[in-house]
Amino acid sequence: MEKIKKPRGTMDIIAPDTAVWQYIEKTAADVAHRFGFGEIRTPTFEELGLFHRGVGETTDVVQKEMYTFEDKEGRVFALRPEGTASVVRAVIENGKQSDPLPLRYFYNINCFRYEKPQAGRSREFYQFGAEMFGAAGAGADYSMISLADTFIKELGITGVELHINSIGCPNCRPAYREALVKYLRENEAELCDTCKARLEQNPLRVLDCKNHSCSEIAAKAPRTVDHLCDECKDHLDALKGYLDGSGIGYEIDPHIVRGLDYYTRTVFEFIVPGIGAQSTVCGGGRYDGLMEQLGGSPMPGIGFAMGITRLILAMEQCGAKIPEPAGVELYVAPMGAPAAKFASKIVSELRRLGVCADFDIMGRSLKAQMKYADKLGAKRVLIIGDSEIESGMAMLKNMQTSEQTEVALDGAAIVSLITNN
Repeated sequence: MEKIKKPRGTMDIIAPDTAVWQYIEKTAADVAHRFGFGEIRTPTFEELGLFHRGVGETTDVVQKEMYTFEDKEGRVFALRPEGTASVVRAVIENGKQSDPLPLRYFYNINCFRYEKPQAGRSREFYQFGAEMFGAAGAGADYSMISLADTFIKELGITGVELHINSIGCPNCRPAYREALVKYLRENEAELCDTCKARLEQNPLRVLDCKNHSCSEIAAKAPRTVDHLCDECKDHLDALKGYLDGSGIGYEIDPHIVRGLDYYTRTVFEFIVPGIGAQSTVCGGGRYDGLMEQLGGSPMPGIGFAMGITRLILAMEQCGAKIPEPAGVELYVAPMGAPAAKFASKIVSELRRLGVCADFDIMGRSLKAQMKYADKLGAKRVLIIGDSEIESGMAMLKNMQTSEQTEVALDGAAIVSLITNN
């Protein structure tokens, strides 16, 4: 019978490889809590209209990349392609806009986009993200960038570049859009077919195209920072002041526009050169009109998301320390059926006391058990036979030093010996 394989662009993440994922997720939660963020969990799928309104009908995500389906009642849903729209929907639906401001949430989620799989890009991918609502000033932008910067540094990732830009607001963007469209029209013959369509629907996306000819045209395009209104200029200057004051290095990158329609003013990316084509490990920005666009009261917002796979690639590239999975602290090797029953009792007691313990359930010989314990990486082995059960004492062997210590066959006594040695 033919084997069933996982869908293209998805991953099986199996222990011990899951240890680095758990480490990243735990570090993310620890850092987020330090910055005053609480966790939010939203559904894996939402009504399709949420992403049409929130992400933007002219984006590649909505037009080409979403996984959609009808349920048994004919309603159309989509697997989430990103996290922000769902968080905004949850804030509105659960009446959180009336909570003390700012609202601060973080999440670790899986997302889905139909894209060509490559290093750092999958069809099912995992993100750490954070969102803040209710703070309109540049201090909020700095706080989010600082959160991302702190997290990246705590993972031990080096050589990271922070790129920032401002794409303006509804007041100044029309003038920039007019200048950009005029310039692109003059060079339309050199644009790829996708960007020719973008020229009509979402010209800012042309600046983000990876096609060589489009990139060359984008390099000479009008810059958003040269068309900002006074308020947007002041906002960007204030953000630069925060970053300068805190020692977070950055560069102004006029080509950062991000791929989703909801962004306004500040957009930013953390880039790790050298991990492949997908070198952006974090992307985010401000989206002050999204809450109202999705039916809530007007409320400014800003957020970011980080791809876990790309973070792992960056950690590996720079030699960041990835913690080893916690191994078996104690392996109990029984000799005979009565000893196996007694071993199960000891192991159960140790587990309740917080010790990672295991024992033989395969009926192996003592020699085979010792080999198995070594393969497990067990730190200590306790050998139990009839005489040990009768005396209530056994020898505890340290697998690294081969030192043996007599110990009472009592969970608390074993834990005490392990802890103090």
